[in-house]
Amino acid sequence: MHFAFTEEQEELRRNARRFLETASSTAGVRAAMATASGYDENVWNRLGQELGFTSLAIPESYGGAGLGFVELSAVMEEMGRALLCSPFFATVCLAANAVLVGGTEEQKAELLPAIASGRTTAAAALLPPSGRWDAVGSGVVYVPRGSGYELTGTSSFVIDGHTARWLVVAARPAAEVAGRGPSLFLVSADTPGLRRRPLPTMDMTRKQAELKLHEVELPSSALLGAADSGESTLARVLDLAKVALAAEQVGGAEHCLDMSVEYAKTRVQFGRPIGSFQAIKHKLADMFVLVESARSASYYAAWTAAHSDEELPAAAALAKAYCSEAYFKVAAECIQIHGGVGFTWEHDAHLFFKRAKSSEILFGDAAYHRAVVARQMGL
Repeated sequence: MHFAFTEEQEELRRNARRFLETASSTAGVRAAMATASGYDENVWNRLGQELGFTSLAIPESYGGAGLGFVELSAVMEEMGRALLCSPFFATVCLAANAVLVGGTEEQKAELLPAIASGRTTAAAALLPPSGRWDAVGSGVVYVPRGSGYELTGTSSFVIDGHTARWLVVAARPAAEVAGRGPSLFLVSADTPGLRRRPLPTMDMTRKQAELKLHEVELPSSALLGAADSGESTLARVLDLAKVALAAEQVGGAEHCLDMSVEYAKTRVQFGRPIGSFQAIKHKLADMFVLVESARSASYYAAWTAAHSDEELPAAAALAKAYCSEAYFKVAAECIQIHGGVGFTWEHDAHLFFKRAKSSEILFGDAAYHRAVVARQMGL
């Protein structure tokens, strides 16, 4: 048994960190989050065309690097550490996986090379305004129309949905369509009848949007994969997305810990560094345990995503539950350790705290995922 990254994987991590230290610096994050798009297009182009990060988990037959989810998770951890503002998660960890899992060979050959090279962006419109995380509860309905389909409804909380060039839209059958199941559809951003609106959110580093579809007409080729297969495809896509998000949460939590340790060593109060006080030592020790435990959960989930389909649903749910709570607690303690300056707009602590909170809710909170595991165990 081997419980460590290979030298090649570690080099990939080091390359990602070196790049992101410059491309996603504090100034870069604040500049990107203040824009309407929410990201720097030059950084996005370099991620795909120069570094090849967008191609990591895409097979070589579709223009990818042909690596896997362990390598992708290592890069996602570094992106979380740098608080990267980018459509990477929406494009690579959601939309690309939807095509890989459920698409036809023709759809894969058409769409995946563009993602692998970083030439396009994509998003996944999966949620109704109610926030239910499955295709059955989608706020978009479809009906067959001639040789194609017609989609109507609203999808909300779509990560980077206002800028994506094409979208994977989850839709359930309309009431008048009997005997059909949920399906996924590929929708171009310029399709008539589609309107996109950016949403105001607490986390400015990860933009979200609302999509309204009114009698959007699609050809039969827009159906992603087989008809009525949306529920099973979406379940696996969400499991993979949870694994990627857990890795990102570990990176963010680790950065909060590092910031706290550094501040505790340099901030002097009552003639001594605050890190010498027992209360601060205890906080830092608890934060360290949370980060390392979350790292273990994340790494195991990444391994199951690459090697064990059977274990993936439980591992993904447990990693998402634990990493969500760990990141939020560590980010909150980071603010407390920094004291007054930690509550200011100028300090980065609040940016990580807001990302931690939005990521905690994304795909369902910890209680939701523990309930998922309980159901899987028959409890």
